[in-house]
Amino acid sequence: MLKTFFTTKRICRAGVIAALYVALTYAFMPVAFQGVLQIRPGEALTILPLFFPEAVPALYIGCMLSNLTSPFLVYDVFIGSLATLAASLCTYLIGRAFRGREGRTATSLRLILGGLFPVLFNAFIIPVIIVIVCGDMSAGATVSIAYWTNFTSMLITEAVWVFGLGIPLYFFIARMRKKGVSAFCDAKKKPASPPAPETPAQPQA
Repeated sequence: MLKTFFTTKRICRAGVIAALYVALTYAFMPVAFQGVLQIRPGEALTILPLFFPEAVPALYIGCMLSNLTSPFLVYDVFIGSLATLAASLCTYLIGRAFRGREGRTATSLRLILGGLFPVLFNAFIIPVIIVIVCGDMSAGATVSIAYWTNFTSMLITEAVWVFGLGIPLYFFIARMRKKGVSAFCDAKKKPASPPAPETPAQPQA
């Protein structure tokens, strides 16, 4: 069963997803972790578990590697990455729940519910690391004000990247899969064999 799941294509695709997440975070390093509004376009990739189960561990590993440069190093590497892992798993489950459903309503629900988890997990958990664990009160005079200020900024920031960039990414991948582009699809289904020709009935003597 594991051999069936961890195919060569899925392992390669997971490596590409993790590498893209790290590269996009490092490219915006000066503003990826600083300020009230963090610039992290790599968060758009959190929509990928709707299509690819291997995106769940890929995003977790990519997030861990990216957070090695975080000012909240130890806490962000472990706690922040776990938030990404939990959100990715929930997004994957949404993808499974809506698998095979067509139409605008199903697509909209799949996108909204799937993208909601990375937004909410980051909005609730990252301020815990910044304010409560690390004691950064720069966003407010009290713990409560600092937490909810960071919460609001993370909610807005994450929503911009997950939905603003993630939705076009979603439809691009859906189009590539519909066209049967190999890199975006798993093993192709074998075409059904044509029915055997009927044998004409033999005349009775």
